[in-house]
Amino acid sequence: MGPVKSTDIAHLIKLGAPTLSPDGSTAVVTATRPDLDENEYRSQLWTVAVDGSSPPRRLTHGKKDSAPRYSPDGRWIAFLRAAPEGKPQVHLLSADGGDARALTDLPGGAGAPVWAPDSSAIAFAARVPEPGRYGQDDKVPADKEAPRRVTGLQYRLDNVGFIIDNREHVFVVDVSDSDEQPKARQLTDGDFDDSEVDWSPDGAWLVFTSARHERREHDLLRDVFLIRPDGSDLRPLSDTSLSLFHPTFTSDGATVLVLGEDQGPDGNRWVAANVGLFAVDVDAPGRPRRLTDEETYGFGSDRIVRTADGAVVISENRGAADVLRVPLDGGQPVVLAAGQHQVIGVDIAGDTTVVTVTDDTTAGELGVLRDGKIEPLTDFAAQLREHTTPLPITELNASAPDGYPVHGFLVTPTGSGPHPVLLMIHGGPFAQYGWTLFDEAQVYAGAGYAVVYGNPRGSSGYGQAHGAAIRGDVGERSAADLLALLDAAVSRPDLDGSRVGVLGGSHGGFMTSWLIGHCDRFKAAVSERAVNAIDSFVGSSDIGWGFADDLYGADPEDLRRQSPLTYADAITTPLLIIHSEHDWRCPVEQAQRLYVALRQRDAEVEMLLFPGEGHEMSRAGLPSHRVARFDAIVDWFGRYLR
Repeated sequence: MGPVKSTDIAHLIKLGAPTLSPDGSTAVVTATRPDLDENEYRSQLWTVAVDGSSPPRRLTHGKKDSAPRYSPDGRWIAFLRAAPEGKPQVHLLSADGGDARALTDLPGGAGAPVWAPDSSAIAFAARVPEPGRYGQDDKVPADKEAPRRVTGLQYRLDNVGFIIDNREHVFVVDVSDSDEQPKARQLTDGDFDDSEVDWSPDGAWLVFTSARHERREHDLLRDVFLIRPDGSDLRPLSDTSLSLFHPTFTSDGATVLVLGEDQGPDGNRWVAANVGLFAVDVDAPGRPRRLTDEETYGFGSDRIVRTADGAVVISENRGAADVLRVPLDGGQPVVLAAGQHQVIGVDIAGDTTVVTVTDDTTAGELGVLRDGKIEPLTDFAAQLREHTTPLPITELNASAPDGYPVHGFLVTPTGSGPHPVLLMIHGGPFAQYGWTLFDEAQVYAGAGYAVVYGNPRGSSGYGQAHGAAIRGDVGERSAADLLALLDAAVSRPDLDGSRVGVLGGSHGGFMTSWLIGHCDRFKAAVSERAVNAIDSFVGSSDIGWGFADDLYGADPEDLRRQSPLTYADAITTPLLIIHSEHDWRCPVEQAQRLYVALRQRDAEVEMLLFPGEGHEMSRAGLPSHRVARFDAIVDWFGRYLR
């Protein structure tokens, strides 16, 4: 059995967040895998007995089923199903099995379903395209629709599209035993995006987040709002001082818990703002109070699971993702599960807690939490083991020139070496690499390269100050930590420090372009979906207007000084530039400008462009494109490092 290859992504089964039956006996989870034959992703729901009394079994057979949620009475499972060329719609399935039936048929599709406490209705958020837009009029193709008039800064999103004519709003649909499809009721409207809905425990209120303040186009602030299930009595609960998302009521209904970020006095702190848990009382609207230490805790979960005395959330921690219980009285969070893994999702029913988790052996498994340990309930990784053997992760520690500790990871090929080395750099920059079965590291190590990757200053999971340390001098400060980590790795006798390549995407692409413009350490490089020219990124990116000022500064000289394009004449390293044609986060002109600057002087450079893809191509693009990308990267380094 050989090492992981590019086509083995077909065997990487990833799981979504679980949902538990009210009695805690059964969990349902989404399992998603790339289908290389059909060149698409397949996702179905699986049901798992928590006591292990029966093996997991597939519950649905649709091609694109996701976001399951048990009804509070245990009778139903609501979930999203998308037709081959359609939008996801809310479907209903009996907990005893059988055929699912559609509850919605909306032109913009539907978001994840959330049950009313009496199981009589489901709330969700959904995009509402303007009449005549997005091919709704059979007589007017989408490319011949009327022009769009843009008046604000936030008018489009990567991987979503234009949002000014496709706003998100709150809906409710009734649930009954009738086979007749009910009509979903739209509760909110206007030129706003209303998202992330939840019910109060008594069913009298819905809570959601939205940006409805006057200067919403100029900042990142979002508020919590209340509304009755009939659409009446809309009211704000917070004071437009924070960016808030994923609200839920406490078990007594008196307080709303919400994840949020303090975006600073102008509402535009885009980088290194730890996500915290906040609370605001329903009877005392105003600024939510923070329940967790801002410097220490950063939550990556997209859902708060409430308990009788607090909430359970997922916290980033030095490459891991831990499960924490946060009390409402201001006490210290309690670690429920920690270790060399990343918890992806969690659900609780009574005394039962289940999680979905990944580590260096699996892309996703469901487990039950008992006495601080995760006991596995599934073995989706068995399919991968039938074809290949993932390589283990080794922890790395280094010291930067100023003595600052740098933490990272290493995956080495089989054999004694010495192996050529790849330094891989993550995006963000406020993100983290860690304890997970990472397809990138596995494929490159499978091709014979030792892969070094880590979390230099600028990353998340090590405290807010760690993330903020690079602001205003991104390239120089990140480079010091990255090169220190590389030096620590190549000090090993099984690694060849004379044959080193560098690669990364997004911010990692930025740092790849930066490094090869400032040193001759690398024999080859791959810069992907990078920011190369900050001046044009400001106006061409969907987030550039605010992100650039916060991370790099607003002074034109600061932008020029920190742009990799400024140092293009110094680049002598053979460079492969990879970009997606429909990337709106780091638009394709960022690739083209660097490519042309290098090609004009006959530098060793190539550009690989992927049609129809956005910024997330390497993680969620067409399976055929992901394989082609892997093969191109392995081929590129094979020319110069083998």
